[in-house]
Amino acid sequence: MADRKEINILVTNDDGIHAEGIQVLKRALARIGKVHVVAPDRPRSASGHSITLHKPLRLSSVNLPDGSQGYSTSGTPSDCVTLGVFDVVREKVDLVVSGINRGPNLGWDLTYSGTVSAAMEGAILGIPSIAVSVTSYEDDTNFDYAAEFTVYL
Repeated sequence: MADRKEINILVTNDDGIHAEGIQVLKRALARIGKVHVVAPDRPRSASGHSITLHKPLRLSSVNLPDGSQGYSTSGTPSDCVTLGVFDVVREKVDLVVSGINRGPNLGWDLTYSGTVSAAMEGAILGIPSIAVSVTSYEDDTNFDYAAEFTVYL
């Protein structure tokens, strides 16, 4: 088994780089591996499995609330995974985790979900991938339980 800090985890979402859910998820996953964050520069909910083709795709360095460096992009959640795997991490990515999404991704939602599509993009690239959501839209949503379950999983 690889040393925990050798595990490269790519984290993204569809709620944007500044969303609370991705920050909580990053902190939790940092206990089990090296976390790389690449997320949209703004919310991209319901973007489905779209990719950017006919306009410039921009990638910018961002200082995250914990003082670490992440990357935001003008693209979709699927773009984030591709950019993360091929341009940001530059090492083998062992796991893609998308979320934590505010609001459920159930039933038909899976068809439109940018959160789920990012995980699907990771799977297409041959990387074990999961999407994580909570069923609340409330401003005071507690993401800690979902983050802890993600680490456990």
